[in-house]
Amino acid sequence: MFDWNPNDPDATKVHYDVSAWTIDQRAELSEALADDDIAHVWEGDELVVPEEVEQQTDALFARLEAVLGPFAVALAEDEPSVEFGLDEWPSTDRDTLTAAFVEGGIPHRWADTTVFVDAQAEKVVDELLDSIESGTLVVAGAAAGEGPPEEALSTLFSSADRLAKDPDDQTGQVDLAEMLDAIDLGHPPYGVAAGTWSKVIEVGGRLIDLCDDKEADPSDAIGVAQELRTLVRQYV
Repeated sequence: MFDWNPNDPDATKVHYDVSAWTIDQRAELSEALADDDIAHVWEGDELVVPEEVEQQTDALFARLEAVLGPFAVALAEDEPSVEFGLDEWPSTDRDTLTAAFVEGGIPHRWADTTVFVDAQAEKVVDELLDSIESGTLVVAGAAAGEGPPEEALSTLFSSADRLAKDPDDQTGQVDLAEMLDAIDLGHPPYGVAAGTWSKVIEVGGRLIDLCDDKEADPSDAIGVAQELRTLVRQYV
């Protein structure tokens, strides 16, 4: 690392806005900068490096993006933007929208439950909002290894199939309960729409409740098991 005075008014500096990055991504960046001996300072949410190491820093960003990315693109407050108030949306849907922004490289910034996006991307964002509301948008994060266990869909199907034949089947009940504990609403399997995944989890929960209820009509559990089996059949 060469001597560099970031306060030198004659020094040319290069700024990288990482305000939209997660805490973990910034930590990885800081560690990589130290490992590569790149001179730098932080100015709020901006990484500042001397012009002499710009090419080296660009290469570092490219390397990190290949491993951790894609990264969110921040939208500056003085850039033309369109505002969308999403206070009535569940947090999982807002997370899905953010993942879509990141995957699509759409500049944006959040202010509580209101999101500001690049004005040029208004039409694209309108389509994303419609897709999320209709349940047809696949969560991007699932493709990056953030989804449920690999056997989730096959286990859900086999459990539903067992319980559709016999609601008292202990293997089916245990396998279904354990899998429901291992999955979450915000991370559907790759290729499964968010709305469909939400329905799968909701129906699975109802099925477990019916199986646990000793006073419930077995035919009710069989009907719900058949519904769950139908939902996941196309994915196994």
